[in-house]
Amino acid sequence: MKNSTRPLKAVVLAAGKGTRLRTEGCDLPKVMRLAAGRPLLHYVLSAIDFIPREDIVLVVGYKKEQVTAGFPGYPYAEQTRQLGTGHAVMAACRTLPDYDGDLLVCCGDMPFIRRETYLSLINKHRETGAACTILTGTSSIDLPYGRIIRDSEGKFAGIVEDRDCTPEQKRITELNSSVYIFDAAALRSVLSDLRRDNAQGEYYLTDAPALMLARGLNVDICRRELGYEIIGVNTPEQLSQVESLLREQ
Repeated sequence: MKNSTRPLKAVVLAAGKGTRLRTEGCDLPKVMRLAAGRPLLHYVLSAIDFIPREDIVLVVGYKKEQVTAGFPGYPYAEQTRQLGTGHAVMAACRTLPDYDGDLLVCCGDMPFIRRETYLSLINKHRETGAACTILTGTSSIDLPYGRIIRDSEGKFAGIVEDRDCTPEQKRITELNSSVYIFDAAALRSVLSDLRRDNAQGEYYLTDAPALMLARGLNVDICRRELGYEIIGVNTPEQLSQVESLLREQ
């Protein structure tokens, strides 16, 4: 495996309020909502515990004290305003100004991604020496996720968000999992170019790979059949689905 001795750190996005998850009497941060008796964030951190705790940065925001108290010993970065995934990673990178290594970025509300899947992504990234490698996958579950656009040679060309897809693009089955690994220096070099000129008024991390590609950097893909691994939790129905799947396991 190439570059197997490169440093590895992780950023876990855990700042969300989970507005669509709010139920009467419960205003926990999204990643602290319980599924099968454990916070959603527990499952993510367990899957990446091959990375030392001190090398995992939690991006916190809404009711941050509950997250930091529930998961002590992790470095954290505060996202003071909810301005998108790109903005969250900007906050994390401010705590790693001189870090020169690989940076795994994952979501604290995706409890099913397995250790094996994360390791496959890391291995692919290091084998190719890419500036960015995106975890993509197929799933039989109907999910409103971004579609992966490939060029005529089958290489990464971009990500189109579900709401922006044409009818033809909607038929693409390769989905963006929102899990990435970056060369940290390359990531920092494009974060300042992210823009908020979109319907949500947010900085999208999904724009970073395209910016890297435009600069001539190598962006690669680790494609897997992800099935239910790709499920994130945004609604009470999804939380109930996750609870059922965890109890089956």
